[in-house]
Amino acid sequence: MIDGTTKTKARGRLRRIEGQVQGLQRMIAADAYCVDVLLQISAVQGALEQVQKLLVGRHIESCVADAFRSGSKGERQRKMDELLDVFSRFGGK
Repeated sequence: MIDGTTKTKARGRLRRIEGQVQGLQRMIAADAYCVDVLLQISAVQGALEQVQKLLVGRHIESCVADAFRSGSKGERQRKMDELLDVFSRFGGK
């Protein structure tokens, strides 16, 4: 579960990203220079990666740590498998 502080940070960042994406739509509609559009796309990707890091960090601090402190061996293994799956999805970046 996401705590209040993390939720507030993530939602704020996502609202800014939403504004950036709307800006991208305006740039495309206005036939903006391709490189400018590509740079803005890169900025959006970077901002999304920051939200991703925030949420992964919180997950490790809470869910994974809880499983290791009080969970069974099976629960610990499920959390490790889950993390490995998540990290393998991020691996292409």
